[in-house]
Amino acid sequence: MRRVRYESTGGPLFLEEAPVPEAGPGELLVRCEAVGVTLPVVRKVTEAAEPVPLGGEIAGEVVAVGAGATRFRPGDRVTGLCFGHGYAEFAVLREAMASSVPGTASAVDAVALVRSGVVALGALTAARPEPGETALVTAAASGVGHLAVQLARARGAGRVVGAVSAPAKAAFVRSLGADAVVTYADGEWDTPADYALDAVGGDLLAPALAALAPGGRLVAYSSGGGTVRAYDLLVDAKTVTGFQIARERPTLYEQWRRELWRLFADGSVRPAVHGEFPLAEAARAHEVIETRANLGKVVLRP
Repeated sequence: MRRVRYESTGGPLFLEEAPVPEAGPGELLVRCEAVGVTLPVVRKVTEAAEPVPLGGEIAGEVVAVGAGATRFRPGDRVTGLCFGHGYAEFAVLREAMASSVPGTASAVDAVALVRSGVVALGALTAARPEPGETALVTAAASGVGHLAVQLARARGAGRVVGAVSAPAKAAFVRSLGADAVVTYADGEWDTPADYALDAVGGDLLAPALAALAPGGRLVAYSSGGGTVRAYDLLVDAKTVTGFQIARERPTLYEQWRRELWRLFADGSVRPAVHGEFPLAEAARAHEVIETRANLGKVVLRP
């Protein structure tokens, strides 16, 4: 089979021939039809001290099951997070990390919706939204952010403001249902917002916090870090909550996945795909993510 690998920090990425892996205990062997490209994986290539397997979101058909795997069988369509070599024609997926893909959805729909949607839905849930409130979503054109915009509306937001890095992304974010779009450099963010879902962090954390109304809630789910002064929270009774996916809550995540597929089926949430790239062009796909040029999800097609 073919898979993508690199040998030193920063790349380059290259294709190589490798044996088809075997499904171990509790694992599924999946013929990959779509692979999601994410910023954390891109950063592994540019920042990890030594080369690591390029894993991530995959979707495809189960071709073999390992000992003890009982939920799926060959021929089933699944999606999930692969911790080994995922940029490949075949990949091993822990059965505990797999979920079914309904017949109405494609593999591309699955990798664009499920993992990113669970992150977006988790961050939104952590914000404790109330019907009619104003939501602020940073990185609103990203793989997670463009779903967060739609999910905020589906969960009852009265107004949704998307924040993006460049004016060229505004039309796309408005097409998702945002009432207003601002750029990070804008002096005014067309707020105050009752809650903010922040996927950027760093230097953007302070203006995102400032955009909140008194009593507002900010949920930080990026790896960008940032520092918040206690006084900035005290003065207007604002709160900051962190969110990330933890493997210890599979039942909750399965509940969220079911909600995502329900919203997909009724048209409330539609994953957008910026582009589909063959494995041989994985470097181009990474460049789109690195330059923040994507409008929606970037996908590899083995």
